[in-house]
Amino acid sequence: MRDQRRALTIGALATATGVSAPTIRYYEEIGLLPVAERSAAGRRSYSRVDVERLRFIRRSRDFGFSIDEVRRLSGLSVSTDGDCSAVRDLASAQLATVRERLAELRGLEQSLMGFVGLCDTACAGGPVRDCAVFEDLGAPASR
Repeated sequence: MRDQRRALTIGALATATGVSAPTIRYYEEIGLLPVAERSAAGRRSYSRVDVERLRFIRRSRDFGFSIDEVRRLSGLSVSTDGDCSAVRDLASAQLATVRERLAELRGLEQSLMGFVGLCDTACAGGPVRDCAVFEDLGAPASR
């Protein structure tokens, strides 16, 4: 049984970790976070270990890891055998994904800069219905 002096409610856990109560319940439901013990009144009760685990989950999600990847990382974090190559491989794959997204965002940035420039030179100050950006947005997408 958990030490009651360190027991946290779901609200306190949410505050301590920056994760909303509904998300905490969801993580319990899918088994990413162990199901909380319950008080005699039926309230969830969490320990400092739960705070650490939820912070780990949150940080992993902040880095863009999927739920399945977080589950795998979490399992690896308590593994006593093997080396950290599996963790490196997961992080490397996520790095490649982030780099792909950055390239897409740079392309989006260029397109938006073009929209702004087009509007500045062609129609700024005129009627909104004649904005050149609308014509560009309505054109077939080029890939």
